[in-house]
Amino acid sequence: MANTSDIRKGLCIKYNHDIYKIIEFLHVKPGKGPAFVRTKLKSVTTGKVIDNTFSAGHKIDDVRVETHKFQYLYNEGETFHFMNTEDYTQIQLQKDALDTPELMKEGEVVTVIINSEDNMPLSVEMPPHVILEVTATEPGVKGNTATNATKPATVETGATVNVPLFINEGDKIRVDTEKGNYQERIKE
Repeated sequence: MANTSDIRKGLCIKYNHDIYKIIEFLHVKPGKGPAFVRTKLKSVTTGKVIDNTFSAGHKIDDVRVETHKFQYLYNEGETFHFMNTEDYTQIQLQKDALDTPELMKEGEVVTVIINSEDNMPLSVEMPPHVILEVTATEPGVKGNTATNATKPATVETGATVNVPLFINEGDKIRVDTEKGNYQERIKE
């Protein structure tokens, strides 16, 4: 058993007869009244995100988890196939268990969180950023730089990312996996 002071991003807890992963949290200590923790929880079984508030000192039932490195192989519709980088065993996960499947390219190494009790995979954590090649984008309009102008670009995984006007097809860009934002162009 843990309490609200142990809440952190990525913690898996049992709540309402389901297992949830904490994706956001905020400790709030108002001037009047007791402190509390505001959280966003994502169900690892359905992918549904809910908001919940825990009062300070509330006991939460955490789930013992292990993390393993897996390499993304391919997907068949909603089913994604991964291979353990240590013992080469393969697992299949549904799209709901993934945070940003549209930014994952074949060969990407991710961290899979596995429930220690029943060895069921709970969720997949992407690396903080990925490097993707731009496959399609409109050419930038010269002189349209008075503001921080962006344009949509399609990357090799099929996702659409807003990029600055100077990015062209064939450029490699770094994308933040948490928000799906452009970070920088990668020089080769």
